[in-house]
Amino acid sequence: MILAVDIGNTNIVIGCIEQEKIYFVERASTDISKTELEYVVEFKTLLELYNIKLEEITGCIIASVVPPLTNIVKASMEKLLKVSPLIVGPGVKTGLNILMDNPGQVGADLIVNAVAGLKYYGAPIIMIDMGTATTISVVDEKKNYIGGMILPGVKVSLESLVNRTSQLPKISLEAPRKVIGKNTIDCMKSGIIMGQAACMDGMIERIWEEMGRQIPVVATGGLAGCIVPYCKKEIIYDNELTLKGLNIIYRKNMEPTA
Repeated sequence: MILAVDIGNTNIVIGCIEQEKIYFVERASTDISKTELEYVVEFKTLLELYNIKLEEITGCIIASVVPPLTNIVKASMEKLLKVSPLIVGPGVKTGLNILMDNPGQVGADLIVNAVAGLKYYGAPIIMIDMGTATTISVVDEKKNYIGGMILPGVKVSLESLVNRTSQLPKISLEAPRKVIGKNTIDCMKSGIIMGQAACMDGMIERIWEEMGRQIPVVATGGLAGCIVPYCKKEIIYDNELTLKGLNIIYRKNMEPTA
């Protein structure tokens, strides 16, 4: 069994995987002020919650887009599990051909999602990850990672709207009863939820036009579940996509026959 950790700007996604079975997917807040010991306690508590013993975990893999936290979490894993985690980055085998101006600048999370998307959904494929930022990645029919887009995330957009206006209140992320709102809160909900859904539909349409064909779309991330149901395009929602990708990369690097 391995422990897979994806460190994002807002959340740390954590899961335990054995072969291809994912025992759980949980999210903890990303906090760069926490110490190595505090993360040890947090991860240990989570494993105890799911009745997973430390000796059952034989490996660990980490993907991170928060450099100041990478080594802290790595050290906490070493202290807790007595194993050295594999860090997704230069020198790690992914099997992905990245056709970007600077491949080294592509976020580890995007690479991990693309690896999982290819295995489970084939190529070509569009992958949407809705977190602090909403990212869209495209893999062509030759299994090349050819690029994508980065948009403000759902919560980032909402927080900016509330913080920069004097009369708009904080709201929950849930769909309004109708697209045309009859009060301030419903108008905001429509703008955030339906607006983001319309944005995804529009971006997918433009990618299809540029690719010259309609290709499958898969979405993941903590906020995808709020938006995908209101998109008009067919989008597969896979909450485990990132963990699946981490598992593939771990096996590719640590198991000679994988």
